[in-house]
This record gives sequence, C-alpha cells and structure tokens, in this order.
Amino acid sequence: MARARIGVIGAGWWAVANHLPELQKNPACEVVAVNRLGAAELAQVQSTFKVAQGFEDYREMLATVSMDGVVVASPHVLHFEHAKAALEAGCHVLVEKPMATTAADARALVDLASRRGRQILVPYGWNFQHFAADAHRLVAGVGKVEHVILQMASALDDLFAGQPMRETEGAMFRPPASTWADPKRSGGYGWGQLVHALGLLFYIADLEPDEVFAMTGKSPSGVDYYDAAVVRFTGGATAALSGASTIPKHRSVQIDLRIFGSEGVLFLDIERGRLELRRRDGRDEIVPVTAEDLGYSCIEPVDRFVDICRGTPVDNPAPGLVGQRAVEVLDAMYRSAATGRIESV
Repeated sequence: MARARIGVIGAGWWAVANHLPELQKNPACEVVAVNRLGAAELAQVQSTFKVAQGFEDYREMLATVSMDGVVVASPHVLHFEHAKAALEAGCHVLVEKPMATTAADARALVDLASRRGRQILVPYGWNFQHFAADAHRLVAGVGKVEHVILQMASALDDLFAGQPMRETEGAMFRPPASTWADPKRSGGYGWGQLVHALGLLFYIADLEPDEVFAMTGKSPSGVDYYDAAVVRFTGGATAALSGASTIPKHRSVQIDLRIFGSEGVLFLDIERGRLELRRRDGRDEIVPVTAEDLGYSCIEPVDRFVDICRGTPVDNPAPGLVGQRAVEVLDAMYRSAATGRIESV
C-alpha cells in the first residue's frame, strides 16, 4: 500500500512540537507540503523537517500539491476556513480543537465531509486511549442518561493571561497570545481547554446538546479563566460543566466525569485514576487504571489519521460529529455568558 501524502496548514507551535515530528516518524506517510505565514519561519520549518514544498498561501498549496490528507493546526478562528478548503480539495482532515468556533460552521464541516466521502478527525487525545473505549462500552450500564457532571482544570493561567506559556520556553515557536488570550479571536479556557473534556464526553455518551446557561470569570487579558455552565440535552438530561485554568504548574490536569442514569452511575477521574460503573442492581464493574493509564495521547490521533488517509479500516473515536457537539456547547456557552440568558444550541 502506498504511503499517505500529508500536508500541514498552520505550521506553528503545536504542529512543530507534535504533528510534524510524529508524521516524520510514521513510515506509512510522507509530508509533502507545509503552509505557514512568514517566509523566514516557513523556511525554518521546511529545513527542520525536510519538507520540499512550502507555501505561505494555503490555497496555492491545495491547488498545487496532490494530497490524501491535511492537518489543520492554524489559529482557532481559521480552522473552519482551512478545513473546509481541504475537504473541498478531496482530502481527509485532521483539524485541531476547536473544530470551528461557531455551531453553524461545525455543522457545515460535518455535512461537507459526509457529502465528499471524507473523514474528519479531531485529535482529542484521551479519546484514543483504552480507558475511553472502556468508558464508551460501560456507559450503556447507566441506562438512560439523566445527568452529567464534568469538571476540567489545567495549569495554564499564564497562557490565558496573554503571557508566554512556561512549558514552551526554548521551543521553535511559542503559543501566541493572539490565539489563546484574545477574546475577539476565540481565546479563553472554553475554546482552548474545556473543549477537550467535551470531546471526551461526547465520545463516551451519545448526547445532543439543546440549550446552555453560563457564567465566566475573566483573566487579565479578558478571556475566560473560569467557566460555569448548565446544559440541557435533547431528551431532558442535564449537565453541570466547570472549567478552570489556574491550578499550580506542578499539578497534572484534572478531569472528573460522572454520568448518572436510570440504572447506575459511571465515574471517570483522570487525575486520580478511577473508572467505575456502579449499578443500582449491584452488578458493578471496576476497571483497574492508574493516572498514567489515563494520560493524554498526542501520538495515536496522528497515526490513526495516517491510516485513514491510506484507506485502512480503523476506528475514529473523535469524528466530526463529536467535534461538532463540543463546539455547539461552547458556542452557546459564550453567547449565554455575554447575554445573561439561556441560549439555544
């Protein structure tokens, strides 16, 4: 089977730190083209990763180079534009989180991918771990989902305050404040981090968000440091969401998910290592896990995408629909925080 021909749109901090190195390591693919703004920066990326064709204009890249798939790692507000163009060019797309920054755009991408017979993969790293598949299987044991509690916290107060992210010191490129800390460009904890937890939730449980009421607490740059939201899903189930960006740097990320249903409760705690189904009839199931087992995978989503581009039949636990539902919640959350009203998805 021929190697997959992959292009990258938006070769900034994360593409250079993760996507390009992992693609290079995979013998089943070839990075045939790369795009980013800035002639000197583009040349640096091409030289470092030995990519023959580089473009500052992504449209020229898509029109010039034959590719099976495109990795979109541009700023949040450009994801829709770039993913749409790649799908229209006939490529599968790995598009970074958030998949889009409006619900309408997310739905449009899912519809376009379906019509073109292409796949969207959103690299929600937890979705690709074994525990997520176990949770996806176990959730049937709770019966009809009635309520969800989802809490996430990260050590990223510097990033969302518009300061350099400490962990990226010495990197080729660093996360720009214009992406992460500008309220006019979809900066903030919801778009930047809570989206991960929502992507995990919507893989584990088949829920469709309907309306959201939210409040946020602001960082020094004016984006959300803290998120508090209530969600109602189609069918009547409710959820309480919480996001916080200010745990200390020496502590790991927190995800605490509890799904309550007519027959039991599913508990998933990524920080402390817990995956349990507690059923009302006493037929509990406990999956032995450690905090290390529940780590975030940056490698598997890239490798899975390569398989998709080669036509290999593989599971995609983070498809466009999962990304769409995460965006639907966040879009309504931000609108509600601005208006003070319950907002429909």
